[in-house]
Amino acid sequence: MLTRNSALELLKEHVTSESLIKHCMAVEGSMRAYASLYDEDVELWGLTGLLHDIDFDKHPEEHPMHARDYLSNLDLPESSLTAIEEHGKLDLETRDTLISKTLFAVDSLSSFILAYVHVRPDKSFDGIPLKSIKKKFKDKAFARAVNRDLIIKGADDLGVNLDTHMENVIQGIVEWEHELNKMGFSLV
Repeated sequence: MLTRNSALELLKEHVTSESLIKHCMAVEGSMRAYASLYDEDVELWGLTGLLHDIDFDKHPEEHPMHARDYLSNLDLPESSLTAIEEHGKLDLETRDTLISKTLFAVDSLSSFILAYVHVRPDKSFDGIPLKSIKKKFKDKAFARAVNRDLIIKGADDLGVNLDTHMENVIQGIVEWEHELNKMGFSLV
C-alpha cells in the first residue's frame, strides 16, 4: 500500500499552499482518530484524509473532480477514491460508506479547529476547551469561510451529537500534532 511519506510527497507535488498542506494533515489526524473509534484501517483512513484536497490548488472551481486523475494509479481502494470525490459534493444527500461520511464530517471542522488554534496566544493544541470551540462556533465572524451547516450535517450523518464530534476531531488533531512534531512537522 501507499506509504504516508510517498503520499505526502505526492501532495506536495500538487499543492503549493502551506496552509492547505497543514489542513490536509489536520484532516488526516481527524480521519485517523475516527478510524480508531470505528475499528477501521487507521493508515488508509489517514491517507484518505491527507490526500483529499490534492487537486484544489490546480482546480479550485472543479475540486475534487480531478483528484481521481492524480490518485488512480496508486494503491488506494475505491472506497477512498469515492470518499475523496464525495467530500466536495456539498449537495449530496447521502454518502454510502462510513469513510465517505467521515471525510465529509471532519473536513470543515478540522479547518475550524486550526483557525481556533491560530488565534490562541500560544498557538498551542494542548488543552483546547470544547466550551471555547462552541463559543467560536456561534460567532459567525470567526472563521467565516467555514460553513457551520456542513459541520452540523457531517455530525448528523455520522450519528453523533455535535459536541461529541467536536471532541473527537479535537482529540484526533491534538494527538496527530504530537506525532507530527516527532516527525519534524507542525500544523501551526
